[in-house]
Amino acid sequence: MSTLKPPVSGSDRQTGYRGAPVTLVEYGDYQCSHCGIAHPFIKRLLAEKEKDILFVFRNFPLQEAHPAAYIAALAAEAAGQQGKFWLMHDIIFEHQDHLDGNSLLSFAEALDLDMQQFAQDWKSEALQQKVEADFESGIRSGVNGTPTFFVNGEKIAYDETYESLLHAVEREAQAHR
Repeated sequence: MSTLKPPVSGSDRQTGYRGAPVTLVEYGDYQCSHCGIAHPFIKRLLAEKEKDILFVFRNFPLQEAHPAAYIAALAAEAAGQQGKFWLMHDIIFEHQDHLDGNSLLSFAEALDLDMQQFAQDWKSEALQQKVEADFESGIRSGVNGTPTFFVNGEKIAYDETYESLLHAVEREAQAHR
């Protein structure tokens, strides 16, 4: 089994319960249809297992297959600089079939972001390095496609069903009770 490298840290985008017995990490690509299928599963898991789960999203844009994935990752990270990463993350997944520079700008406007700051951050070297560091950590963790999930640092089998994620989370939560 592949293990997560490096472990989850404060520099990761996290949502859910900070003291949860289960940390679910997704390596995802905003333009990947399979990640789009998983997105509502994650939202449902967070709602149903709120005290059991901390969710971490790491960017793994597969640029050759999905040319807008990288700029979408940067847009989410730029929104995060204004405290709205998860809102942008959700909007991008909900509109992933219409991803380009103009749509990402309109999403930022819809979130009432400071557009001058957003534009600056979107093109910043620091955020490019963050996305590239996420991608590199995926390579080191054995990720070769998206989405790839890790539960408490161990890669899990995911078969594009809610149940496969639910069972992995429940099994791990049970082991920590």
